[in-house]
Amino acid sequence: MKTITEFPQETRVIENVFIPMRDGARLAARIWMPVDAEQKPVPAILEYIPYRKRDSSRGRDELNHPYMAGHGYVCARVDLRGSGDSDGVMVDEYRAQEHEDAEDVIAWLAEQPWCDGKVGMMGISWGGFNSLQLAARQPPALKAIISASATDDIYVDNMHYMGGCLLGDNLSEATVMFAFNSLPPDPQIVGERWRDMWHERLAGSGLWLETWLEHQRRDDYWKTASVCEDYSQVQCPVMAVGGWADGYTNAVFRLMENLDVPRKGLIGPWGHKYPHLGVPGPAIGFLQEVVRWWDHWLKDRDTGVMDEPMLRAWMQDSVSPASSYEDRPGRWVAEDQWPAPGIEDREFTLRGHHLEETGSGTDQHGESDAEISMKSPLSVGMFAGKWASYAAVPDLPFDQREEDGGAIFFESRPLTEDLEIFGLPECHLEVSADRPVAMLAVRLSDVNLDGEATRVTYGLLNLTHRDGSEDPSPLEPGKKYRVTVPLNGIAQSFPAGHRLRLSISTSYWPLAWPSPEAATVSLTTGVSSLTVPQRARRPEDSRLREFGEPEAAAPLEITQTQPGRHHWRVTRDLATNVSSLEIANDQGAFRIEDTGSHIRRGTEEWYSFRWNDVNSVRGETRTVRRVERQDWGAEVTTSTVLTSTPTEFIIDAELDAYELDPQRGDPRVYSQSWHRRIPRDLV
Repeated sequence: MKTITEFPQETRVIENVFIPMRDGARLAARIWMPVDAEQKPVPAILEYIPYRKRDSSRGRDELNHPYMAGHGYVCARVDLRGSGDSDGVMVDEYRAQEHEDAEDVIAWLAEQPWCDGKVGMMGISWGGFNSLQLAARQPPALKAIISASATDDIYVDNMHYMGGCLLGDNLSEATVMFAFNSLPPDPQIVGERWRDMWHERLAGSGLWLETWLEHQRRDDYWKTASVCEDYSQVQCPVMAVGGWADGYTNAVFRLMENLDVPRKGLIGPWGHKYPHLGVPGPAIGFLQEVVRWWDHWLKDRDTGVMDEPMLRAWMQDSVSPASSYEDRPGRWVAEDQWPAPGIEDREFTLRGHHLEETGSGTDQHGESDAEISMKSPLSVGMFAGKWASYAAVPDLPFDQREEDGGAIFFESRPLTEDLEIFGLPECHLEVSADRPVAMLAVRLSDVNLDGEATRVTYGLLNLTHRDGSEDPSPLEPGKKYRVTVPLNGIAQSFPAGHRLRLSISTSYWPLAWPSPEAATVSLTTGVSSLTVPQRARRPEDSRLREFGEPEAAAPLEITQTQPGRHHWRVTRDLATNVSSLEIANDQGAFRIEDTGSHIRRGTEEWYSFRWNDVNSVRGETRTVRRVERQDWGAEVTTSTVLTSTPTEFIIDAELDAYELDPQRGDPRVYSQSWHRRIPRDLV
């Protein structure tokens, strides 16, 4: 990362400004701007998230916002209502109050003397979501957005459910927000009312996991904030950004296909990170691209950004399997439109235990069509990695030979020439099951000459959602169904001599919660197939404009006072038959020098099961968050346990809050516990 300290314009920062809302509440903003903005107004850029501008997101903010401000923009990092130093209580994500507040913020920015009336909005993850959502609400001053690691469909691509299966990341995300929502505002910003605001949050934010588990199908709860319900509502230009190791990248394809506004898509090898911070690399000069985008749409400058292809993506080369990569080798490819007319479906038939090229002639292996049954052990999935890689721990899938022993798989003959795919593969399967609820996990792997199997992409399907997730229906045991399992989009090269492997299992724990009963699923070969989007190499790809090296403003000055701890461990106790995945993402403790605040952040997760008992699965998370200075401090600990029976999900959660005052005999100031039972809805 190249640190930039001199910019075209000199800037200043306002540590905090309170922005008034229509109901009298105030949202806290940190603002960077050119020093002469009041004399020469410029466009404003909004990033609007719940991750505490004063401390938690401060490091990333320092890299991004001074950079954009130095190129002639006012940048505002605003805490959502109920987060950081803003008023109120936050009770869920992407609700109407959040959007109404954002409209008020955008209008306020546009009216300030240092703003020329034009506003852009950007963000990654939560900020990418609400950038899309606000674009669909069409506030007059919002002229363009950048949405990274986000989605147009809250049910399909957002940590909660995938293919109608409950994701383990549903518990992880609920844990993140449980911890954030329980922290106090900073008295240096809000004054003496900090304690009252804190206790209001502790008592009022609630257990988000309960809410998310109450909506197990794609109902109005999810549709309300999903811009895919009406793409025509988005009327401003959109840059959509994703990474192959992330969980949101399919949305980039849908946005390119369905939006009817100027748009650009960018997909790299990265996990859940901005591209200039991207891991696996290569990271790129993303902030330079951001400035080009804003200059074009907010300053009417011809930067050439709209003369380039609509969609640009990193075609990944073949690599040996690993749970983390510093870089993924490959090259950039591009398409002028999506769907791309030059990409053609290549079909393989599942026959015997092989992938036979459809239309290649007679059965190359001399095997007749048959039914193959599977009932996977719960251990399949322990090496699957995270639904979305955060690059904080080794959270990518490992050698799939560790998983395929509990699956059925179909393997192609060695490729006679290189194969490159770009897009979304699909499986078309004929299946039956012996239980009313069953799931499939489908994985496409690259098998190299040493036999190592690297997962390229995967998909999940709760078979009760075979006709969609709005109105699932139980399976009739023994009845055959034709189902389609979409796999995540990917750009991947398979070298000549390698094989494609399609693996199918009936469990994928803990990435996905298992079905309420262990089901046997039978698959009919011969009529089942895999389709991959084949893309021929093109000489014009080598002539694409090169990205610059990653740049950012000067990093936040911090002092590490306690080391972090990161690991990803799989264990099996042969005496008890209990297997566990233990994840530690402990960032230790550090001091932010410019505020004098000491920050402590740690999260641990455990996912376990006993032998093949689907109702022994257990997810447990614990967090500790502390913020303090010499004269003030608070610590919050949370614990959440999710288990299940054949008919219910069971949540047990605890929250304890401590005021770090040496004069107090008992520093604990708040404690609450929850026990909730939620009926399973064909999940």
